Amino acid sequence: MPANTTDQEQGATAISTEFSRYDQVDKPPYHLAESADDADAFDEDFQLSTCDISQYLLGNAADKAAFADELGAAMREIGFAVLEGHNVDPALINRAEDTIEEVFTSVDLQDKLRYRAERHGAVSEGYFPIKGTSEIHPDLVEGWVLGRRAFDLDNDVRCNPADFWASPHLESIFRELVEAELPLFQPIMQSVLQSLGCDPHLYDEKLTNPNLGLRLNYYPPINDEDQASGAGRLLGHEDIDLFTLLPAPAVDGLQALHPNGKWVRIQAPAGSIVMNTGDYMQRITNDVMPSTTHRVSPPRDPEHIGKLRVSIPLAAYLRPDEMLEVLPGLVEPKYDPIKVITFHTRTTAKFYGDDYAVEG
Repeated sequence: MPANTTDQEQGATAISTEFSRYDQVDKPPYHLAESADDADAFDEDFQLSTCDISQYLLGNAADKAAFADELGAAMREIGFAVLEGHNVDPALINRAEDTIEEVFTSVDLQDKLRYRAERHGAVSEGYFPIKGTSEIHPDLVEGWVLGRRAFDLDNDVRCNPADFWASPHLESIFRELVEAELPLFQPIMQSVLQSLGCDPHLYDEKLTNPNLGLRLNYYPPINDEDQASGAGRLLGHEDIDLFTLLPAPAVDGLQALHPNGKWVRIQAPAGSIVMNTGDYMQRITNDVMPSTTHRVSPPRDPEHIGKLRVSIPLAAYLRPDEMLEVLPGLVEPKYDPIKVITFHTRTTAKFYGDDYAVEG
């Protein structure tokens, strides 16, 4: 969908409450762009919790309980944590990151536009041009969202990579990374559920051959005009999923909004994975675990402004016809049960236009 220039110009100075009619969970107010915030709006002392998931993957019952408590506490506090011990080979991450530039630069714009993003189920999959991620965000990023079918993960449905990739020979590189991260979905959800006092296996079936979305983000170097425009590399937003796994990017800029109203700079060591919870999780946990607002801003080091930045977040979704319901055993539910496709598209209509919403 073509970006609306007027809306995008407003988006660079907008406050989130201007779009709150689209939200399906409670969210705090914030300015979409960093340039709108005061200089003292950062908590420079806060550090994300680092959780060793090998405790859950390899440990005994006590180890699993300790990890669940630690991860659960981090998710309650800010909805972000750094995962170590995840068993994803850093070489896979490096290889995928090194290949992203080729995905976006080896073919011209007209070829990429043949894959322009469209809704598939609840999720918009395909190519997003720079400044075209959203009708309200003039984001300085190109993106490519790829679901299960783009990686031919289902044996009963054979897919042609050329239907999803402008450079189909690159598909195997990213499929290998996805297949390495997928085994983390169930243990993470089991840990979250255990920390809430729920049956840890409540979502096992939902996360067997799960719905997913890998987003390739290509942030070109920032020029003077873009820097002066007030646009961010990726303006403030929340993820609409259960949780997101992001191999720690090499170039800084990721920031999260702490409940204290200040922004936190996310810094994670190479080879680690940054995890954050999304709107699905906030809904089913009755607001116990927030879908934390985050953004990508220009790097602090002026020498890095002219550097390319890439990232590869993997979203854990649910299938479109499944229901989002407040987990059993929590306090009086604030939210009624709702079908995933309705919940997801009502929310993302904020980015893609009101006619994007699907009812039932």
